[in-house]
Amino acid sequence: MHKGITFEGFHAGDRFATGRRTITEHDIMQFVALVGLTEPLFLDMEYIRNESLYGERIAPGSLTFGMAEGLTVQTGIIHGTGLAFVGIDRMKLCGPVKVNDTIQVDIEVLDTKPVPARGGGIVRYRHWVKNQRGETVMEYDVARLIRGSVEEKQQN
Repeated sequence: MHKGITFEGFHAGDRFATGRRTITEHDIMQFVALVGLTEPLFLDMEYIRNESLYGERIAPGSLTFGMAEGLTVQTGIIHGTGLAFVGIDRMKLCGPVKVNDTIQVDIEVLDTKPVPARGGGIVRYRHWVKNQRGETVMEYDVARLIRGSVEEKQQN
């Protein structure tokens, strides 16, 4: 059973906003340890203070992306209707996410393409990840295979 929006319900120009999430130092340290990003940029406070671009701990871009995708899922728009993550067309990191920054994602449907053989279609979205000041810190386009409606399946 699904509660998300089916393929037919998405249209170019549709917009959605996620909830917010504050990125903590614990989040960064756990993520860095989990995926093995053992760079001084993330682990060594002396290096961070004295040699990094920002002088304070920042989140890896991959953590920001993961959190943004989690926030997207939490909206419920693809709950039970998202069949596959097809790919990322582009990604731009526009600024740092620092400890205690709060991110939110604005999402816009770029286009849709029916794929009847897969029981739905491909939906391409643009995501703008913004911090608590409304500054875009990451922007990316993603494509997902989305389940079609039951009525659509019965017609095919």
